[in-house]
Amino acid sequence: MNGLKTRQEGLITENRKLLKKLREVSSHDPLTKLYAYQHFIERLNEELKNAKKFMLPMSIILLDIDYFKSINDTYGHRMGNSLLKQFAQFLRQLTRPADILTRYVSAGFSVILPNTTKRHALLLAKRLCEKIQRHHFKIKRIKIKLKVSIGVINYPDDGLNTEIGILDAVDKAVRKAKERGGDNVCIYEAVSEKDRVQVSRKEEVEDLKMSLRKAGKKLDQVLLESIYAFARALELRDHYTGEHAAKMIGIVRSLGKELGLSQKMIENLEHAAVLHDLGKIGIDDNILRKKAKLTKKEYDEIKKHPLIGAEIIRSIHFLKDIVPYILYHHERFDGKGYAAGLKGNEIPLGARVLAIADVYQALISDRPYRKAYPKAKALDIIKSGSGSQFDPDIVKALLRTTKKEKR
Repeated sequence: MNGLKTRQEGLITENRKLLKKLREVSSHDPLTKLYAYQHFIERLNEELKNAKKFMLPMSIILLDIDYFKSINDTYGHRMGNSLLKQFAQFLRQLTRPADILTRYVSAGFSVILPNTTKRHALLLAKRLCEKIQRHHFKIKRIKIKLKVSIGVINYPDDGLNTEIGILDAVDKAVRKAKERGGDNVCIYEAVSEKDRVQVSRKEEVEDLKMSLRKAGKKLDQVLLESIYAFARALELRDHYTGEHAAKMIGIVRSLGKELGLSQKMIENLEHAAVLHDLGKIGIDDNILRKKAKLTKKEYDEIKKHPLIGAEIIRSIHFLKDIVPYILYHHERFDGKGYAAGLKGNEIPLGARVLAIADVYQALISDRPYRKAYPKAKALDIIKSGSGSQFDPDIVKALLRTTKKEKR
């Protein structure tokens, strides 16, 4: 373990650079290239402080595309994503350079308007609604008209002075627009003092908890999408790694269900399947793309990728459970693997599942130096490693799942 600690310390400087790059990526939405929700929260905090300090107005507009799910269902997610990119660029043309335009949720967009009164924010919201109503978005030969529900809030007019209160209020304004049938602009209407006294302290606390949970989930989802985009960047450098990770999801899901693992652990395995080779972002391209046999020095470099990946993921709280999976997915059941030489049940269960899925998917895939093995041959190779390279119980589970697939 001391050797592992030394190697980890040696990677700290390099990993800090990678973490900085990850933070830069996570500040922007990978699809639309607008700011991401996490950046929106940071800027909202800054702009609210400035508004309070200098006694300036600040407004927020939240737009949500009506019935966007039906567009995805009708035309498919690829065309839906193309539409979101067009919509984002259309909004960018209609907002000022000083406005902070963000992809708020999947089909929702927000605009922070510094030093803007409620009246001017409402005028802009109505103009956006009218422009969107008249615009034809084009996907290939298909013309689509969109409708949006828009909510508007203002500091200090609406009596809101916290980030959570502002987010909750603008959500309510959008819901109000949707309740009116969408294609509508609504302002936030504060609860009157007479009505407010009817709300119990317990209900206020529950409302706050709900708002915090919603904000946390949005941050987690946006950050996860950004990390996935960061991982997919590997595909540009190493096409096999990009495809391999995506195809592993189905294998770990099937294994998790066969082993009776909890839904939470299966979700963690799916995340780990996508991110297990993230550390290769820190490996030289010449080594990643080399078709000939690696030298010992090059192989030692490759062996660093679980440490690099684990160090990147370690700083992301909601992914903390998958750090051991990533760190130890190249351990062997007989103790002859890396990075720590763990043996048998010393290796976390998630890492043991990931290890077998990793090798099996590699065997049934084309590689630069060989063609894919038939599944029967690949399973024979896996069986030959039972008890040495792989956990025998997980080998049996893989055999059962592949047998079910044939039926």
